[in-house]
Amino acid sequence: MDSAALPSLTPFLDGVDRWAELLPLLPVLVALELVLSADNAIALAAVARKQNDPAQEKKALDYGIAIAFFLRVALILLAQWVLTFKPLQLLAGVYLLWLFLSHVWIKASSSETSSGSSRPASPISFTKTIIALALTDLAFSVDSVAAAVAISDQLILVITGAFIGVVALRFTSGLFIRWLDIYTRLETAGYIAVALVGVKLISTLIFSDWQLPEWWTLLTVALLMIWGFSERKEPLVHEV
Repeated sequence: MDSAALPSLTPFLDGVDRWAELLPLLPVLVALELVLSADNAIALAAVARKQNDPAQEKKALDYGIAIAFFLRVALILLAQWVLTFKPLQLLAGVYLLWLFLSHVWIKASSSETSSGSSRPASPISFTKTIIALALTDLAFSVDSVAAAVAISDQLILVITGAFIGVVALRFTSGLFIRWLDIYTRLETAGYIAVALVGVKLISTLIFSDWQLPEWWTLLTVALLMIWGFSERKEPLVHEV
């Protein structure tokens, strides 16, 4: 989720069509993006974390989120087609659900052969990680592309909003990679949020006249984040 997906929280953006009107709002936009991209950031952090190497994780995030920016711009440029091409929304929802189910399956498998480490046993391909990062952000972006293009009729302003979003996402994803090693429930909380976005995308296709209220989405993500940060990993005690 990002700030563009919550039009009632950003009514001051309606009709903003000039740089002079947008610039004073940039700090607010950045703050909103940092808060509202938490679910997306956890998912990206969990994907990058499979490199099992801090340097590779950071590099994967840099490349993956850079590609994600261009994919967001492509979605904006093709917004009218995206909004009418329902299979894309279906694929995005299915992909996010697949991410969640993959996490559940891997979690169940690792619990059977647990070695006491929270890190993946072996890293996955660097290229596959970058592709997975870009696709994951793309799936999240499909959920908000309609609201993004509705904010302003000036393309450059909308693309600026997308740039702010990916910068905020890179920052929060880097933080979450470290936090995933500290808070034992955080990764699961993030993947549950991913599943909820996937269910939302698919349910809006099936029930086109039904929309979840924005407060419900915000409340659900907030509760998941509170739960995710509710349990810290016990520090290792070395025997003397």
